[in-house]
Amino acid sequence: MRPSFSNDHGGTFVLIEPNDGADPFFIGARPVTQVEWSSVMGENPSRFQDGWSAGLRPVERVSWLDCQEFINRLNEAETGERLGLVGRWRLPTETEWVFACLAGSNSRWHHSDRDADLDDVAWHAGNSGATTREVGQKQPNEWGLYDMHGNVAEWTDTLDGAKRVTKGGSWLMESESTTALAKGRRDVDSRSDGLGLRLVWAPL
Repeated sequence: MRPSFSNDHGGTFVLIEPNDGADPFFIGARPVTQVEWSSVMGENPSRFQDGWSAGLRPVERVSWLDCQEFINRLNEAETGERLGLVGRWRLPTETEWVFACLAGSNSRWHHSDRDADLDDVAWHAGNSGATTREVGQKQPNEWGLYDMHGNVAEWTDTLDGAKRVTKGGSWLMESESTTALAKGRRDVDSRSDGLGLRLVWAPL
């Protein structure tokens, strides 16, 4: 088991230790859910709110700017140590996201190179039923991270020109758009029902 911790809003965060000498960080085992977002922000912007388990679906229709407000509130409210460390919440960089996603593999998806195997780990255009799904239902990667492919694409802090990079693809995308190296580029104020976030907690 990799070291991990849980926060006050139901998230679990797993230690990732880059092999390039970069600083270690903790990344969310799952995308931020609607209930996690609502508990911090007091409202839920998501399109897919129907059903008793909707709170466990990933939050979506959040812009990069919305994510920064969410993160700022987390950092203001949570100032204590975790595992003896002081740190701050933020979004992952594209490099961090890819490293965490692949979990030591070098395949198109963290578990396989075969399109036929995608259903094992991802909700995508071919199996989602045109909606997001509750997080954590598919197989995790080797480091215990769920929904790295599909369900909702995830904002990163990486700039590509004037846009921010998104990773992972979503419930409405075909298989190639959900691979570990595929990426989107979105304006910081862009919102979509296929776009959410995964948190990083980084020791200072």
